[in-house]
Amino acid sequence: MLDISSLNQAQRAAVTAEKGPILVIAGAGSGKTRTIVYRLAWLAQRVEGARSMLLLTFTRKASQEMKQRAASLLGAADLAGTGFLVQGGTFHSYAYSVLRRHAPEWAGGPLGIMDAADGTAALQACKENLGIGRGDRSFPHTPTVLALLSKSRNKEQPIKELLACEAQHLLPHAGDLENLAEAYRTYKREHLLLDYDDLLFELERLFLDQPDFLEKERSFFSQIMVDEYQDTNLVQARIVRLLAGDAGNVMVVGDDAQSIYAFRGATVRNILDFPKSFPGTRIIRLEENYRSVQPVLDVANVLLENSGEGYSKRLFSHRPVSAAPAVALYRPISDLTQAQLAAKRIEELLENVPADDIAVLFRSGYQSYHLELELNKRGVGFKKYGGLRYAEAAHIKDVMAFVRLAVNPLDLLSFERIAALSKGIGPKTARKLFSVAVSGSEEALKKACRRWPDFLEHLSLVSELRSLRMAPEQALVCIKEIYQPMMESLFPDDWPRRVQGLEALSNIASSYDDLQAFVSELSLDQPEESQEDDESCITLSTVHSAKGLEWSAVLILDLVEDRFPSRHALVRPEEFEEERRLMYVACTRAKDTLDLFSPLSVYSKMAGGLEPASPSPFVRELPSFLFEEVFEGYGGSVRRSFLPERHFVPGQETESHSMEHERSRIGGTGRCEVLQKSDAQTLGETLRGERSPSDPKKLGYCTHKLFGRGKIVEEIPPDRYRVNFPGMGLKIIMAEYLTMEN
Repeated sequence: MLDISSLNQAQRAAVTAEKGPILVIAGAGSGKTRTIVYRLAWLAQRVEGARSMLLLTFTRKASQEMKQRAASLLGAADLAGTGFLVQGGTFHSYAYSVLRRHAPEWAGGPLGIMDAADGTAALQACKENLGIGRGDRSFPHTPTVLALLSKSRNKEQPIKELLACEAQHLLPHAGDLENLAEAYRTYKREHLLLDYDDLLFELERLFLDQPDFLEKERSFFSQIMVDEYQDTNLVQARIVRLLAGDAGNVMVVGDDAQSIYAFRGATVRNILDFPKSFPGTRIIRLEENYRSVQPVLDVANVLLENSGEGYSKRLFSHRPVSAAPAVALYRPISDLTQAQLAAKRIEELLENVPADDIAVLFRSGYQSYHLELELNKRGVGFKKYGGLRYAEAAHIKDVMAFVRLAVNPLDLLSFERIAALSKGIGPKTARKLFSVAVSGSEEALKKACRRWPDFLEHLSLVSELRSLRMAPEQALVCIKEIYQPMMESLFPDDWPRRVQGLEALSNIASSYDDLQAFVSELSLDQPEESQEDDESCITLSTVHSAKGLEWSAVLILDLVEDRFPSRHALVRPEEFEEERRLMYVACTRAKDTLDLFSPLSVYSKMAGGLEPASPSPFVRELPSFLFEEVFEGYGGSVRRSFLPERHFVPGQETESHSMEHERSRIGGTGRCEVLQKSDAQTLGETLRGERSPSDPKKLGYCTHKLFGRGKIVEEIPPDRYRVNFPGMGLKIIMAEYLTMEN
């Protein structure tokens, strides 16, 4: 007999739920997998009821482990031995199993399945047949095109619309990409092939076109269970609806607050609208958290309370608090000193916490560059997930080759790397040119480089950097001026993202006075590849890559506006809410301690240096009694503010005067209001229509829907203003997002 006495009340309710549509909202760390395992075992041991079910997960490994654990609970080798048949796997593996048994009518026979390499080869053939991208170095590489077509398919979004939202630099190629997509579809049909995405859409089409077959498929399963439902896309939700039918014996498990994969095609609407799709849905909330201490959960609960949508829940824990304080907000002077402060905090943690139980999380991969350098200086090993290390990124290596050659004119490796940027110069030619360059004859060098005037220009820049003894930051400005056009050609897929990495490098350079010191610091030994699995390494990770993982101590960097949340998220409410969910995921990775870092200033390319930064809206929402605040003083000293211990209960005092006072201490006004227009273009037109005809050069006042009323202090042609918002500081805002006052 299955013993469920160890489960909490909500888990038992989910495990023993009867027939009908059931939605299990499983908060972070609430024992979701354990609940599913017990549910499988409970169904298997019942004399009456379903004897077969369909279990859909996002990895085959997860499905197999769940079934094995359920069988173990019943003392069986596998569930089949209990007479209970569970067909489990991913959506795609299930779709393939059906299509293999019953191919679509158009195929007329068995279909071949393409992997990523096959898809790339097929797409390349289509590209060559159409002559698309020939001789155009700005056209995206074939694997990137395949990824774009896949994303367009999964999001069910036209290619042009997708590019406008996510890759505007590729918009000039929208027409060619659409033609390529059509040619790719035709190629697959002609050769009786399906790629990974086709499996789901062909399964849906099969069910819709052949209702008798669908009914037969339904009859196999009296129960359907779907894990991680918040990560499903539109077609996956429709397939679940078709399979469940009117009986609706389906249980989906997930957490709307952890839906962070919209960029892959997942939509939080699936889990939010589940009760609408299945009338009479019973909702069960798993809120007891077995991972984190309560102070960490208090922060997560505030984030959830301020969400504009989602299922209400309050996470709670009975774990004892071993660290005081469990949550701290660090206020470094800048994002550069943030790295030093974070590295120092990591060294403190390493005295009591194993290295592999410490993680530093960030929104984008480039945001860890400063910290990587600082950790290398201190000899702290790290492994990084989500984005390359700064020293491994090709564009960083290219730029640094100019700097290294300026410092050491005999650096052959840097010379060869710069030479490789010029078309037609291979390794042998580069070495010949190097011999000429170090001979000291300017005329000989000009003669040798007459076929490559761009390379001669690059060498002239290196000589100029050396002779003028430029400061590192100014040197990078000169290098980027000639390198960025090349970077756009070398990396047509993602050069805008690489620009952010170069800006981070400029920020690092700003703290050095001479090139020699700058190069020396960045030349420190890098961690060996073998350290990836080394338990003596801490973890650096983007939040997306950290989902599903946990650490005793977690640090979150760059909690300022325009970085977390990203600047794009301030326009669309749905994107802002996804950023909130991302922050929730980041916080709930912490078991014992959570350290939040919100610099007072950040490097700005537009400002040419540091400018004041406003704390992230998610930080401003937090009442200050939830954390200890740590301010960095001049010279690296820190000042701590000790506050009385108190656990915050969402829903209490949220509008009180004391709460407003607490929030105002870190520059906030409470709940953040996001722009209420779903379409950026419509929003811009609306705001432009609202602006008064008064002359903005008078530098009067304006209103922003997120930051409130502010004083215009500078006009930045052609379409921006520098505005001082009380409590927020100076911000540069596009004119179309401001309403001018008379």
